[in-house]
Amino acid sequence: MSDEPKAIAPETTTPAPAAQPVATEAAPQSDPQVEAPPSSWRPPDKSRTTVIVIIAAALFAILAILYSWQLPPFAGLSEKTDNAYVRGQVTIISPQVSGYVTRVSVQDFAEVKAGQILATIDDRIYRARVAQAEANVAAQEAALANSAQAQKSREVATDSQNAGIANAQAQLAKAEADMRRARALVADGSISTREFDQTRAALLASQAALQQARASRAIGTQDIRTVVVGRAGLEAAVASANAQLRLAQIDLDNTVIRAPTDGQLSEIGVRQGAYVTAGTQLLSIVPHNVWVIANFKEAQTHDMAIGQPVQFRVDALGSAELTGRIENLSPAAGSEFAVLKADNATGNFVKVSQRIAVRIAIDRGQPLATRLRPGMSVEVRVDTQRGSQK
Repeated sequence: MSDEPKAIAPETTTPAPAAQPVATEAAPQSDPQVEAPPSSWRPPDKSRTTVIVIIAAALFAILAILYSWQLPPFAGLSEKTDNAYVRGQVTIISPQVSGYVTRVSVQDFAEVKAGQILATIDDRIYRARVAQAEANVAAQEAALANSAQAQKSREVATDSQNAGIANAQAQLAKAEADMRRARALVADGSISTREFDQTRAALLASQAALQQARASRAIGTQDIRTVVVGRAGLEAAVASANAQLRLAQIDLDNTVIRAPTDGQLSEIGVRQGAYVTAGTQLLSIVPHNVWVIANFKEAQTHDMAIGQPVQFRVDALGSAELTGRIENLSPAAGSEFAVLKADNATGNFVKVSQRIAVRIAIDRGQPLATRLRPGMSVEVRVDTQRGSQK
């Protein structure tokens, strides 16, 4: 190590920067709205009337929900079902005779009146049958008139036979007188035995002639009775001929198909020139008298009675509500009228609620009721608490 002193570098002094003037800014003034502490929002106080209205609206909404769902305290006040339909006495029009359709006088869905002609069937064959039946009636009536004439003829013959009996009786009386004289004369020998025998033979012949005349009279009487008895058969033949004439006339009348009642026609299923047979369904007439059949579960009919008011809504009328009254209840459940009865003999049983049909008469004076058609679906509500006629 060397003891020589180390050289010390001279200090370099950096000149200090010039002092910058410090700008003094004025302090901002304090804003009481900005510096105020934040506070929570409070709605304005409601008046007592407003509170009462809100509570009433809430109670009304709750009651409406309970009523619509038929919950207590409204349970059991009414019964509802959507298994209900409009019904009507639809009349099916069918011909009673067979033949070709010569004319169809109506159009689909037309309004008709009772007695109006709907269609006609070729009637030439049926007119000929009527003429034939009329001729048969004339023949039978002639036979009956001939029977009356025969009876008169037999009665005249009976008068002639009565005259023959009288003549035979006179001849017998003469023969008996001759016989008495012959007996007296033959005793004293005034006449011969031969003459006596001739007188006796004349007496026997007169007796036989009288018996023959009486027999002829009896035959004439029986002839009259035969004519009388035969007349009953001829009268029956005349009645039968008249019945055949009426049948032929009915068939002729049935060639013109008429509306049996007022109503509106369905779609017409027959055209001119078609051959139809008796019983062929041609069209239907729907009367304007309709009603509602509602099928309720058996438990729902507990409080139902005739006369109770009914409200029902119709799907086809935009759920419009109409009114009516219960007219009658079915005497049995629908299953009792089924063709195939439910008879479970296997031992497995599941209770199924049966349906009872209720007939509902529609109140008059409702404009929408004229638009009801059989088969429309409806929803029915029955008020079971009033209007009953138990």
